[in-house]
Amino acid sequence: MKPLTTKLGLLTFALLMTLNLSAQDFQGQATYISKSTMDLGTWGARMSEAQKKQVMARLKNRLEKTYILTFNKEESIFTEGDKLDAMSGATDSWGKNFAAGDQYKNVKTNTQIQDQEFYGKRFLVKDKLQPIEWVMETETKQIGNYTCFKATAMIPSDELTWFSFSWNKISRSNATTETEETTEGETVKSEIPMTEVEAWYSPQIPVGHGPSEYWGLPGLILEVSAGDTTMLCSKLVINPAEKVDIEAPDKGKETTKIEYQETLVKKMKEFRDNRMGRSRG
Repeated sequence: MKPLTTKLGLLTFALLMTLNLSAQDFQGQATYISKSTMDLGTWGARMSEAQKKQVMARLKNRLEKTYILTFNKEESIFTEGDKLDAMSGATDSWGKNFAAGDQYKNVKTNTQIQDQEFYGKRFLVKDKLQPIEWVMETETKQIGNYTCFKATAMIPSDELTWFSFSWNKISRSNATTETEETTEGETVKSEIPMTEVEAWYSPQIPVGHGPSEYWGLPGLILEVSAGDTTMLCSKLVINPAEKVDIEAPDKGKETTKIEYQETLVKKMKEFRDNRMGRSRG
């Protein structure tokens, strides 16, 4: 049995010749279908099956989305397709405050630039690409016409969702998540929540791109699962007839991922405190 590195080398060489990746005008476009699950918990336990179906239908526009990844050898732009509310036909005004905006990545310069909007204010988030220590597996499977190899990683959960918000982040921000604290005279570090990531990449498209925060494998990532969300490539076009300009966003207040998350937490604390103050008054 040939080792994994030999298999990847042969596939990559063959596809470099086939795709002509040395051409300056090389471009690819991948469409991803993202599906998430939601546990209704104790709230759902009190609902009838009909009520549960109604709630899930209402939330469908948040749980099922379409994304487009346009890429060349070094750069990519990842955007969400337009999606209307499944029940009312209206746009999801609340959810868009915590959804990922247009995302530009450059694997050569280790750069990520993302356009984010939060309650009418625009931010330009500039940072490095998400560090990922991939573990290369030998397991393979077929996705469409492409042979894919498995890779896994453990990534801090807050780093994967820096553009989003949950009330748990407020409680963690009040604690010393990454600083040392003393318990019974001993110095310890609080535990950082981690997310297990499983990716499937194909050396047949030998670029280091992937959807969302994921990148850095010796082939395009065609499927990735993390937490309760799976993204699967449903369509892939190499060198489309109409090329798309891959340009980084350039509008908004410049910030970093950490600073942007701190802004979200601070503002949501203010919203909560203001609401509690009105209710007490």
